Amino acid sequence: MNEWPQGRSGDQSGNRYGRGSGSNEPEGARAMPHVRRDAGPGYGRNEPPLPPSLSPRRGGSVPPQQSQGYDDHYDSGYNTGQVYGGGGGRGRSGGGYGDDGYARPRPRWGRRIKWTLITVVVVALVASVGTYFWADGKLRREVDLSKVIDRPATGDGTNYLIVGTDSREGMTDEMKQKLHTGGPTDGGRTDSMLILHDGSNGPTLISLPRDSNVEIPSYVGSTSGKQFPARGRHTKLNATYAEDGPALLVRTIEYNTHLHIDHYVEIGFAGFANIVDALGGVEMDIPQAFKDKDSGADFKAGTQTLTGAQALAFVRTRHAFASQDLQRTKNQQKFLAAVAKQAATPGTLLNPFKFYPTLGAGLDTLRVDKDMSLWDLGQMFFAMKGVTGGDGKSMNMPISGSVGGNLVWDQAKLKQLVQQLNNDEPVTVSGN
Repeated sequence: MNEWPQGRSGDQSGNRYGRGSGSNEPEGARAMPHVRRDAGPGYGRNEPPLPPSLSPRRGGSVPPQQSQGYDDHYDSGYNTGQVYGGGGGRGRSGGGYGDDGYARPRPRWGRRIKWTLITVVVVALVASVGTYFWADGKLRREVDLSKVIDRPATGDGTNYLIVGTDSREGMTDEMKQKLHTGGPTDGGRTDSMLILHDGSNGPTLISLPRDSNVEIPSYVGSTSGKQFPARGRHTKLNATYAEDGPALLVRTIEYNTHLHIDHYVEIGFAGFANIVDALGGVEMDIPQAFKDKDSGADFKAGTQTLTGAQALAFVRTRHAFASQDLQRTKNQQKFLAAVAKQAATPGTLLNPFKFYPTLGAGLDTLRVDKDMSLWDLGQMFFAMKGVTGGDGKSMNMPISGSVGGNLVWDQAKLKQLVQQLNNDEPVTVSGN
């Protein structure tokens, strides 16, 4: 039977593809417009479909020299002589054919990976910027150090004054009972005071006993603006906070040490306990068991995880120790370093369900100076962590004796210590 329509039958001269063909290829293959490879009769009005004997979908065969054409499912312009179609093979794009006969392009994995990475970077950037503004908005910049008069010269490195107060701000009666923080409703004294020096030779953490004997200098009232002259008056260091708040505390420390305080950070009872609970507790190694009814402490010896209430009892206890306030300051240093170490672990920083509650708990109760930035706060945090990691030193203020029950600072050692801090030199002075 004649398989070619319109009389295009085999030629007697041996040209099997019909008259007018100058090659061994079908005439339609040299001028065939773009058609689907499975197009039936009438799909291209001016060109006939492939004969059934040559159709790949009907099991036909193609001369070897034409087999490459079956992999080319599209052509720019008119075909140059290759037969359209191509069974189930892949085209130049590396794709395949669907059930409808159309070619399917190869997945572009390079482009997918690129856009995935771009998306991850954009999401991380947006989250970081959002976290920064959220945290910056919660930071309470309430302490104005510009009201501090007659300040010593600024030395090398950065000095942070870290203060823990007995403030009951935001605490319910139930919380006060649970945390054993009875007494004045508003608080007004400091339970802990530490100077953290962050410099090129590593951080140095110095505890200032609250019972330190200090001289009250002249000062300007933080709220009244009134000038108060020096009267040669001596008192416990923590009493200065009760008298006129952070400004007088900073003024007194600078006057008695000649060390410039760059930043001020304060946290109350409730904030301290909330940070510990947000971390899921803090692991501590307590070398000796002790009890204290005033703070509510009741600890056994050994490694244990402290809750917020237990942690507060741990850092407030002094009556259970022979050296009282000196031992308490050592416990405070040890615990703060443990908190910084645990807060800086990947399990906290990379876990949003722990990171944001911890950060929020701290920022809700922190009071800082007006010039404190989140960057400064972060630097302080990692300097504190460095003390734990062995990159720094922790010590008490050198003590030479006591007067009237108050601890007297060793002036010779104090002068050497301040000189080393101001020059950002390694600290060689030992404390109590």
